[in-house]
Amino acid sequence: MAGGVVFNSGSPGKQYSGGMTFYVFWAILVAACGGLIFGYDIGISGGVTSMAPFLKKFFPKIYEQENDAHNSNQYCTFNNIKLTLFTSSLYLAALLASLVASYATRKFGRKLSMFFGGLVFFAGAAVNGFAMNVFMLIIGRLLLGVGIGFANQSVPLYLSEMAPYKHRGRLNILFQLMITLGILMANLVNYGSDKIKGGWGWRLSLALAAVPAVIITVGSTFLPNTPNSILERNLNHRDQAKAMLKNIRGTDDVEEEFKDLVAASEASSLVTDPWSRLLWEKKYRPHLTMAILIPFFQQLTGMNVVMFYAPVLFRTLGFGNDAALASAVITGGVNVLATFVSMWLVDKKGRRFLLIEGAIQMGVFQFLVGSLIAYKFGLAGVAVISKPYAIVVVFCVCAFVSGFAWSWGPLGWLVPSEIFPLEVRSAAQSITVGVNMFFTFVIAQIFLPMLCTMKFGLFYFFGCFTIIMTFFIYYFLPETKGVPIEEMWNVWKQHKFWSKYIPDDVIEMGKPRRPDDI
Repeated sequence: MAGGVVFNSGSPGKQYSGGMTFYVFWAILVAACGGLIFGYDIGISGGVTSMAPFLKKFFPKIYEQENDAHNSNQYCTFNNIKLTLFTSSLYLAALLASLVASYATRKFGRKLSMFFGGLVFFAGAAVNGFAMNVFMLIIGRLLLGVGIGFANQSVPLYLSEMAPYKHRGRLNILFQLMITLGILMANLVNYGSDKIKGGWGWRLSLALAAVPAVIITVGSTFLPNTPNSILERNLNHRDQAKAMLKNIRGTDDVEEEFKDLVAASEASSLVTDPWSRLLWEKKYRPHLTMAILIPFFQQLTGMNVVMFYAPVLFRTLGFGNDAALASAVITGGVNVLATFVSMWLVDKKGRRFLLIEGAIQMGVFQFLVGSLIAYKFGLAGVAVISKPYAIVVVFCVCAFVSGFAWSWGPLGWLVPSEIFPLEVRSAAQSITVGVNMFFTFVIAQIFLPMLCTMKFGLFYFFGCFTIIMTFFIYYFLPETKGVPIEEMWNVWKQHKFWSKYIPDDVIEMGKPRRPDDI
């Protein structure tokens, strides 16, 4: 395959002893629950902003426009600056928090970052649940964003470091599975709370974000530290790190893996400014490129706007509120089920196969959805769609969602977390989270105005990016399936394009050397 890798990822240079243990699975499952807070927020936002009591209290202008939706341009019904600020402010806070979380994760460990993230998210849920005005809503959203920034920084790193390399793909995808479960949970809560008489159902939806926050906050206190994190914080704790490695691998034969961990940690300890190394040193160019472009393309699929604006989108297309929330539940369910497909295939077919197939599938159905909307609504944006036509639209949206859920959704977090050397890992993950949150913020901020301006062409806009993504993966991303994290230099060194950036002496007998020696 053009642009592929000569390195045989199915048979890496080293094969460490040990395998899956119940202890590791339990730790990874608990840590992955950090994805619940991100997913719940994605799912809850669109549902709440489509509830009449919520709109009437905080966004009365939209409420009035919606009541006259059949006589006005439905593309523009929900186009409101305050509404988009409510939705997108969280992601700006998450972006800024991820920069602080990079230092905290490196200095204090992964589990403490998870704990802090869950605690702040809980505070945000409380503020939103008792919100009396838009200002309180925004403050609550900002707190939620800080929590998500810390969780998204620490959880993928924790999962990649704890997992045995042969099972790293499917175990890391548990994070994305929890995100999808959080979305589905939020969709179900919205569907139920919208039926509460008295007009306070939206408060319940927002306040129940505290549940996933409690799960990750309490759960993180019981998690073990990863051997990587123990050594990264103090190289003198080698006995503790080795004992932990034996525990999580289920064997005493961990010498080879432990030697590589120590070598990587020694290299990391000599790096006092990982940011400058990552940004300016040539050998980190592949890592920096992936840290930026993978989350960039992940957001330009348009998936997050589909999920957190799903009820709003379906109502824009002429669905009633109940039908819109029900359709969001259906797409949320498809999202969860398709993620299991990714868990099954990622360590069999590999990362490249899923990313390429998923991009093609998403592109096809983005163009189909755009065409279906164009045919019925045209440029005027005024139409009433029949039930069979609505079913076809929902099917195409579900097909798009499934393509994302088994490819760019989970792998957008997995691939960056497994390719970074330890000495720049926290900084690089911070860039990944920061880019992800920045473009989530931008797209959330401009989606409704773009829908109003570009109309059905918005779906063609996102569809075009899936074409670019396909070529990017085909030519520039090597296969990382089955490769130990500390052996990842081999992948870049033997890649057709990236090899020129990796010095010949970066690998000595298959081991990473100290940065100052390179």
